[in-house]
Amino acid sequence: MKATDLLADAHALLLDFDGPVCSVFAGSPASMVADQLRGVLADGGHTDLPEAIATSTDPFDVFQYAATLGEDEARYVEAAFSAHEVEAIPTATPTLGAHELIVAWHQSGRPLAIVSNNGVPAISAYLDLYDLRTSIDFVSARDGSNAALLKPSPYLLHQAVTALDVAPGESVFLGDSTSDIEAAQAAGVRSIGYANKPDKDSRLTAAGADAITEVLTGLAAVT
Repeated sequence: MKATDLLADAHALLLDFDGPVCSVFAGSPASMVADQLRGVLADGGHTDLPEAIATSTDPFDVFQYAATLGEDEARYVEAAFSAHEVEAIPTATPTLGAHELIVAWHQSGRPLAIVSNNGVPAISAYLDLYDLRTSIDFVSARDGSNAALLKPSPYLLHQAVTALDVAPGESVFLGDSTSDIEAAQAAGVRSIGYANKPDKDSRLTAAGADAITEVLTGLAAVT
């Protein structure tokens, strides 16, 4: 099925944030944030990290590892992570076509939610920066240190469709990672894989995406 057909039939749109809406760490590399989160762990005495965590460039890997160490470690690392996300927002790069899709969808009268593993404060800062808050009906995102609630768990998607008062099967989730697609499947929500890099098409398809799009430009026209 084409992405345009899914959108035309959907009663509600759910959008991942980092990727489909913007590149959060475009001006503040994620690898630097991961290093800083490892510094938080080191300050707490956790210096002997597994190789995969010690070398990861993804701050989510460090946060999820912190959550395995204990509630305090998870809370401290999440707080630092949230602060770095907010600091990154002024240099985040909007995804071409994303703002137009958001505004057009809102104008169509159908509800729209942001569903993201990123923190609520950063998403709120972005929506305010670009005057998009009135076009978003709900934000379902990380608001604490419980890493188990993040995608690929369906929790955030369940929370979004409940808040929007729509059936999961009448909603479509647009995300750019396999964890997005897995979360959508677990929640009973149809999914569009945003293949914004050459290697993503096959991975998102294999994960079970109902449709694939390589660009967001033009999608606003189907609303």
